[in-house]
Amino acid sequence: MTAEYDFDLFTIGAGSGGVRASRVAAAHGAKVAVAEEYRVGGTCVIRGCVPKKMLVYGAHFAEDLEDAKAFGWTIEGKRFDWASLRDAVQTDVTRLEGLYGQTLGNHEVTIFKERATITGDHQITLASGQVVTARYILVATGARPHVPAFPGSEHVITSNEAFHLETLPRRILIAGGGYIANEFAGIFNEFGCKVTIANRSDTILRSYDASVRDRLLQISMVKGIAFLFHAEFEHIEKQDDGTLLVKLTGQDACEYDAVMVATGRVPNIEGLGLETVGIETGKRGEIVVDAFSKTNVDYVYAVGDVTDRVQLTPVAIREGQAFADSVFGGVEPYAVDHSCVPSAVFSHPPIAAVGMTESEARNQLGNIKVFQSDFRPMKNVVAGRNERSLYKMIVDAANDRIVGIHMIGPDAPEIMQAAAVAVKAGLTKADFDATVAIHPTMAEELVLFK
Repeated sequence: MTAEYDFDLFTIGAGSGGVRASRVAAAHGAKVAVAEEYRVGGTCVIRGCVPKKMLVYGAHFAEDLEDAKAFGWTIEGKRFDWASLRDAVQTDVTRLEGLYGQTLGNHEVTIFKERATITGDHQITLASGQVVTARYILVATGARPHVPAFPGSEHVITSNEAFHLETLPRRILIAGGGYIANEFAGIFNEFGCKVTIANRSDTILRSYDASVRDRLLQISMVKGIAFLFHAEFEHIEKQDDGTLLVKLTGQDACEYDAVMVATGRVPNIEGLGLETVGIETGKRGEIVVDAFSKTNVDYVYAVGDVTDRVQLTPVAIREGQAFADSVFGGVEPYAVDHSCVPSAVFSHPPIAAVGMTESEARNQLGNIKVFQSDFRPMKNVVAGRNERSLYKMIVDAANDRIVGIHMIGPDAPEIMQAAAVAVKAGLTKADFDATVAIHPTMAEELVLFK
């Protein structure tokens, strides 16, 4: 295939989607190159879901060690060392980065550890000045945290920097109401920081079911996390002692030791040379693609967060796989189904969801049935913790098909992965009812709804 070009595929960006597409294309026999200016692995591995989940694990010990007393354990001299956890996480991130690079190398994918720009038809120029050509170009450059513009915005951090803090802030303000804001709020709170969330609306996690997000809000407040609604930045002033004086709309100016913004993510398209070959972009800067991840330029494709379809790592991986199979695999081209995608918020406690929320189902289907279980997990009862879990099932009354499941409680994401298969497959409430429960578990609530 490469007689006319240097490579069959040139991928810009070695994140989850780009690595999967490159590896699979190479396995199909293509000659592949990848350019990555930062670190192989992308947001998820380097500064996203993987290191964040490790921090979540570390944060859980704060409550687990306290609850252990009720189970007969005496733990003396406990203390938390942020630097030890931070460095251990970064060590594992480096290990994973090496594995990703090794995977590409094992498939004979050429890796250019430098920036790449589209500079002509089928042409890419590397930061070193080297020019190469490719039959197909795949853009998989992901997205980055959005930092709103206001006086003093240079003093804020994002999730990128949160993994590398020298010390934990005594008081931290987190701006945003989405999953990143609520996850880091839970992490910092468990580490002993005084956490305040400032949200420009009056709703957190607006894409999730109202019952579940309201439950998280209640639990978070009991844990000591403060919430400010309809609050946007007016300005931040750095004071002589290094603290930050923050003025939010409708609030008195208040001092914090750190301010983190988690107000969404924007596609990374700057400096890629998209305009050189006329690649179409959308209102948010996203690369516009069709169902098969093809841009308006016939030989240029894009997958993952840079397309702003569903900003989740497993979705990017699926898109990369579908692209590689469809273009290089000799199979009938196929598209990724972006409907009914399960998701999780690794808050304290975590949330998991798949399918329609109750309000979405009422609007789209009209006649629905809602089943709900509000219970106190057995471990919380023994520990004397009043925190309650909530499971919710949404059923289409016309055919008994389950169209949504929403959960908040310990291990909800782990339980949801299997439940999501059932919802995606179109199983009915009767199918769940016919399944014998595993007792005693929290997951058994899913087959005991009345």
